Amino acid sequence: MAKNRSVSKRERRAKAKAERGGKSRDRLRIAVLISGSGSTLQNLIDRIADGRLPNTEIAIVISSRSDVEGVARAERAQLPCEIIRVKDHPQVEKFSDQISLTLDIYAVNLVVQAGWMCYWLLPNRWLNKTINVHPSLLPKYGGKGCYGNRVHEAVLAAGDRETGATVHWVNNEYDAGKIIEQQTCEVKPDDTVDTLAQRVQAIERELLPDVINKIRNREIKY
Repeated sequence: MAKNRSVSKRERRAKAKAERGGKSRDRLRIAVLISGSGSTLQNLIDRIADGRLPNTEIAIVISSRSDVEGVARAERAQLPCEIIRVKDHPQVEKFSDQISLTLDIYAVNLVVQAGWMCYWLLPNRWLNKTINVHPSLLPKYGGKGCYGNRVHEAVLAAGDRETGATVHWVNNEYDAGKIIEQQTCEVKPDDTVDTLAQRVQAIERELLPDVINKIRNREIKY
């Protein structure tokens, strides 16, 4: 069941120590941050299950909303899921602290923002350990308010003939972290927002797991 609670520092440290002690150093423990349907989360769940994302486990799912399909997906997969809502922590510092505390509890190695719609202040220890997938070729169509179909609408309005997806490191500016990898696709003359979104999402489903694999294999340093 999804939870929304605070824990003591003692509990956090004890659980983190226990988790670290029970895992191989080559095994990557990821946190997946979601705010909506969790389709990207489901892709990672499926790839871990069928072996396409080896030596990787989802240690915790963090959702900024309790009433979304992504939470149900996590629960069906029997994954720990914590609800951390902005309205419960209206000060950005408090909101960010709660996220960082939860990451510590579950001994996370890498944070994956997957349809995460909330701003949080990353402390230094999570810089270069947090990645995001974005549905455009950054730096085009990035920044505050640029997400989902808004991006595809902007691509079509601009008459671009190429778009794609980007996986980048997260810093404390919207979509401004260093680009890790990008993959492109054609924008067709008869594309609608929906058809373009489907093509970009297909790229994201391949690109994000590939980057995670490379990070785990130390082909990408973090």
